[in-house]
Amino acid sequence: MTFWTEALGASVRYYDAGGIRTRVLEAGNGGPPLVLMHGLSGHAESFIRNVVPLSQAGYHVYAVDAIGHGFSDKPADVTYHSPVFEKHLIDLLDAIGADRAHLVGQSLGAWTAWRVALSHPERIRSLTSATGAGILLSDEASRRQSEEIHKKVGSVTARALEEPTRERVRARLEWLMASPERVPDELVETRFRIFNLPDSREVMGKLSAEQTSEDNRANLLTEDDLARTEVPVLLLWTDKNPTVPPTVAERAAQIVPGARYELIDDAGHWPQFEQPAEFHRILLDFLGGV
Repeated sequence: MTFWTEALGASVRYYDAGGIRTRVLEAGNGGPPLVLMHGLSGHAESFIRNVVPLSQAGYHVYAVDAIGHGFSDKPADVTYHSPVFEKHLIDLLDAIGADRAHLVGQSLGAWTAWRVALSHPERIRSLTSATGAGILLSDEASRRQSEEIHKKVGSVTARALEEPTRERVRARLEWLMASPERVPDELVETRFRIFNLPDSREVMGKLSAEQTSEDNRANLLTEDDLARTEVPVLLLWTDKNPTVPPTVAERAAQIVPGARYELIDDAGHWPQFEQPAEFHRILLDFLGGV
């Protein structure tokens, strides 16, 4: 299917989230709000295979372009550390009128969602971290591994952003997936065009460098943060994730009170795109028990 047919039944809307014009791919008829947050340099199309099916399960679904991403505003005068993304997400919840919402974050989106769950637990019904970024375990080996992952993500992202040709965009997307043939031409073209928007060329390189900087590591999720998490948590991982390995998610699930851990086979960094049926099965089972 094409993105167009997969999105039939959804609409593109723009919300004013604290002064940031924010693009959302939205579907649903007023059910519990379910907010989907993409990863670094991503956009709402990361969840193109999920918005309509999840809305058909009874949720009002919002796949969001985060601040500095996609077709949302990209201010050049902010430092793109974790608090900027957190504020934008809270402002978006206000804009859509969601007193409480289920959050599903992938990679950077999971890091953002988790920090909001810590600072505003009263606004969050549940948190799903899908191959999430930002988890820092306390042992020395995990700390070194986290630093290496941070640098690797920064490097591969910078290469795609500094000269966003179709070939470089495809190379980064293929790095994310378990198999390169899972990267459709339509996804490459979508991201290529977004990366070449004038405001993207101006801001996204700065955003990526700041988000993956050493200074931003002060905002990582420590074991103390995990232990004080109050909302229901699902850690949804894959066997071929090129960033944070499943062992980190397993350990995090042991620390978070009542957390659930699930592993999807034959998927890389985008389980929601690579294995959507299994992703939906696990996610909806979790949400149904919250």
